[in-house]
Amino acid sequence: MFNMLKSVMLLAVFTLFSFGLHAQIIKDPTTWSYEVKKETADHYELIFHLKIKEGWHIYAFDPGGDGSLLPPTFNFDKNANVVLKGKVKQHGKLISETLEGIDGVVNMYKNQVDYVQEITAKANTKITGKQEYQVCDDHMCLPPKKKNFTFEITDAVAATEATTTPAATADTAVVATSAAGTATVTDTTITAGSNVATAAVQTNSGAATAEVKTAGVAPDAAATPGSNSLEGKSLWMILLLCFVGGLASVITPCVFSMIPVTVGFFLKQSEKKADGVRNAIYYSLSIIIIFTIIGLVISALLGKNAPNFIATNWIVNIIFFAIFVIFGASFLGAFELTLPSSWTSKTDSKANTKSFSGIFFMALTLVIVSFSCTGPIVGSLLFSTAAAGRFVPALGMLAFSTGLALPFAVFAIFPEYLQKLGKSGGWLNAVKVVFGFIELALALKFLSNADLAKGWRLLDREIFIACWLVIFTLMTFYLLGFIKFSHDSELPKNVFGLPYLSVTRLTFAMISLGFVFYLMPGMWGAPLNGLGAFVPPMGTQDFVIGSGGGGGEGGGSASAPDNSGVHPVKYVQAMRIYEPEVVKKFGLVTYFDYDEALAASKKTGKPIMLDFTGINCVNCRKMETQVWSKPEVMQRLKNDFIIASLYCDYDKELLPKEERYHSKVLDSDVETVGDRNEDIQATKFGSNSQPYYFFVDENGNKLADNGYAYDPDVQKFVQHLDNVKAKFKASHP
Repeated sequence: MFNMLKSVMLLAVFTLFSFGLHAQIIKDPTTWSYEVKKETADHYELIFHLKIKEGWHIYAFDPGGDGSLLPPTFNFDKNANVVLKGKVKQHGKLISETLEGIDGVVNMYKNQVDYVQEITAKANTKITGKQEYQVCDDHMCLPPKKKNFTFEITDAVAATEATTTPAATADTAVVATSAAGTATVTDTTITAGSNVATAAVQTNSGAATAEVKTAGVAPDAAATPGSNSLEGKSLWMILLLCFVGGLASVITPCVFSMIPVTVGFFLKQSEKKADGVRNAIYYSLSIIIIFTIIGLVISALLGKNAPNFIATNWIVNIIFFAIFVIFGASFLGAFELTLPSSWTSKTDSKANTKSFSGIFFMALTLVIVSFSCTGPIVGSLLFSTAAAGRFVPALGMLAFSTGLALPFAVFAIFPEYLQKLGKSGGWLNAVKVVFGFIELALALKFLSNADLAKGWRLLDREIFIACWLVIFTLMTFYLLGFIKFSHDSELPKNVFGLPYLSVTRLTFAMISLGFVFYLMPGMWGAPLNGLGAFVPPMGTQDFVIGSGGGGGEGGGSASAPDNSGVHPVKYVQAMRIYEPEVVKKFGLVTYFDYDEALAASKKTGKPIMLDFTGINCVNCRKMETQVWSKPEVMQRLKNDFIIASLYCDYDKELLPKEERYHSKVLDSDVETVGDRNEDIQATKFGSNSQPYYFFVDENGNKLADNGYAYDPDVQKFVQHLDNVKAKFKASHP
């Protein structure tokens, strides 16, 4: 009882004390536990159980987004007695949604998730390795954490006894925590035929031993694979786009010409108008059933994690790129995609109006005959919806087929409007060609996804925009009649015998040309916020107007010298891709190394603003766009300060071996540039969240008692800068 009261008092004192700190270490909101689960004589599952505090999340292996998000990794040390079977698998409720400040759909886990590695053990052994992960909330991401893990196999030989040993679950798996941090299992012993597991647990403050009873424990619910979740608004938007795609398919040559023929056939073959309307409705329902079945088949073929795989895997995106190019070329008239003619013959032989099955085969015949027009649209929608969720393709095909079938039912119910239906002609081919241009533009998005994932730098932002400019400019010229394909009809002629544009065609040409003009500023660094989910991130832009070459307010770049001739050198080439738009736009000179910034401060006589930031830090980007970009702020940053942007999640650059060390504060090894920046922030300033700004002199001494956390109040930030500058001048007369 005394120890308990003592602990409560210490906790209360610590809590009161922490309220007085402006910058403080945010504890890791994760709890890890580890389990060895025996399947057969030599087959085991190594399970990493992760529980995450409310409000935090961890990214999936395929995180999606714009390519900057960090998924967890598990690296196993070499062990002659162990054979890894495949890769680590993740099991939990996968959440796919959009996050403010990140392009594209982000895939993540909240609350809990299991990571499972299957192995074959040849003998009793210890399995060691290192795991690395990053957790975020809606406002910030903590720097990546590294932890060592150890699993011990003690019953590899006793195969017959192992089946009597119940497996521990996430709730009862061996875990211990202390005030200093979360425990790591370093030694686990599970005795065959027993219901007690004993483990030696290493915490940040020392060792502990935990005894876990496992008898009668239910299977871990967290290990059950979850399903994707989409925000209602996003799902409804997908369904709306699929419905519009179905309506668009109606005005393709293969389908449009079939409407008056099919509807007229039903009405003429029926003794009563009601029978004709009924048959037309059956026909429409058959079209919906056929395409929905296609969507269900695609959904059934997709695995649990297929949406993430499709959205982010570079090989899959390259395949989709090729398919979309083929579809686009087909619409442009390079060739025609058709299904075997025998399929049409077989379905047509069974088609009649005497039964629902006969009408169904009539609809199936339409689907096969019109494949050359609807195939590319259906394929595009299937690939796009497959990346949104496992069962979304089925819903997408339901919406698409409803849009496609709707005109057949409507004109059967209101046949008087059939005469007002536009005549078939060259305009239908123009629709196909326009679809072809759009397919090619979408193909580039898939290529861009693969490019970002692999870092090839083939489609940097301005190159991607340039390609779209070319595509939509050519589409505009085509709509205006300046470009013609071999299969195009002549434009209609007026009473004077001169070709003319219809109002509809001119309208679409104006829309296309307007889109071209909207894209143009993006070539010089305009944000193009309306296309944030399509164009590559700003960090891949090589040139932003005003950031160099004498064009604009900035007149500089990250590697350009300031007025004193001092300029950053270390990590400039590697880090420039991550520079925010405001840095490029205004030519702000930024350093990426702490020691180099101190040296620059000595030479220039300026104080330093240490910008502890992250590649995928949402609030960092908000501060830069909402605060840094203001003239009164940018003027002070450029003229009065040395800016050091220290990315705490940049782990692509390994430190030289002689510069690596172990951080006592972080209790992890410092091996990368990001590790070192994180350790500097934690060790010197007692903080580990981003964004956080600390101000120091040339010797690293603080110029303000507290740092400046995320706060988009411009005047407050300006006042803080002025106070720091005044204190620096006072200490440097």
